[in-house]
Amino acid sequence: MSFISMFDVLGPNMVGPSSSHTAGACSIALIARKMLGEPVSRVDFTLYGSFAKTYHGHGTDRALLGGIMGFSTDDERIPEAYALAGRQGIAYNFSYDHTETELHPNTVDIRLAGIYGNAVSLRGESVGGGKIRISRINGIAVDFSGDYNTLIVVHKDRIGMAAHITRCLSEGMVNIAFMRLFRESKGDTAYSIVEFDGALSNDVQEKIKEKPDVQQVMAIRIQEGQ
Repeated sequence: MSFISMFDVLGPNMVGPSSSHTAGACSIALIARKMLGEPVSRVDFTLYGSFAKTYHGHGTDRALLGGIMGFSTDDERIPEAYALAGRQGIAYNFSYDHTETELHPNTVDIRLAGIYGNAVSLRGESVGGGKIRISRINGIAVDFSGDYNTLIVVHKDRIGMAAHITRCLSEGMVNIAFMRLFRESKGDTAYSIVEFDGALSNDVQEKIKEKPDVQQVMAIRIQEGQ
């Protein structure tokens, strides 16, 4: 029997009527914004399943726009997300896919472009009670919850990469909670995703980047104050 806490039943502190359709949507978009690492110039959303059917009534669209502007689930500015995005010069588009039926019913694809030229895409699922799952990054299947501070290392699939990453984290006194590797195919692009406790210094990130096969390092702070 799995354990369900009262917080899972009640959901997070939030603005909006639904922990799945508003809080979860905002959290997915906020992670996308943190992965991009710079202010957003354009965002394209594709909604699936229940998200596509009830997005407006449940405020999913406003929550998604709020998240990519850096709003947390309880930010009182979420109802004004359209106006605020316009003031910030963010171009946005919502589209809906009613044909794909093999996905979680609360799924969204987000494609972001930043003001300095960076871009990222991800697929997120709002799985209930405000909890989320990130299932794709830039077209590669991944799996992490967003419950922990997260390090995403994009690199070539080479021998010794996991050892390099864990050594850098150990030397930086970072406590690893979970670590998994995802790849397109053997020897191709891979994503090492590390969920960890505590803080991660810029020095650790720069040390990881020193290995030639590392292409990108993204750090996502989830836990406040760390």
